[in-house]
Amino acid sequence: MNPIPALPLWFVWAFLSALFASASAVFGKIGLESVDADLATLIRTVVIAIFLPLLILVTGKLSNPFLLSQQTWFFIVLSGLASGMSSFCFFRALKQGDASLVVPVDRLSLLMVALVGFAFLGERPSVIGWAGLLFLAGGGILLSLA
Repeated sequence: MNPIPALPLWFVWAFLSALFASASAVFGKIGLESVDADLATLIRTVVIAIFLPLLILVTGKLSNPFLLSQQTWFFIVLSGLASGMSSFCFFRALKQGDASLVVPVDRLSLLMVALVGFAFLGERPSVIGWAGLLFLAGGGILLSLA
């Protein structure tokens, strides 16, 4: 019997996402020293546009995107536009401010996602979940005021 329960797969992926997001912020801040933030965002996006198809091809997940529904396309395109604007704003903020201040403000998106999830997606965080989100948001605000 294994005394340590297995972590849910979503948690592993979310943790890896956080790990890569932190690396992205640090590497981005260093890379922004001698380049315009908008050009850096473009370069980053081109790297992603080359890397992701290769990753999908290697993992065997490539399928015909034209078979997706219009609704799926609509929301994936909206997500891409929002992600692009997020990167655009994030790199401008990172160019002008310290990574240790910019990232916590950027992560206020956690609370925003929870509120939208509650209002529109039927998600219901527990009391402990809401408390954690409020602590994260409060911490982000406090760090930005430091």
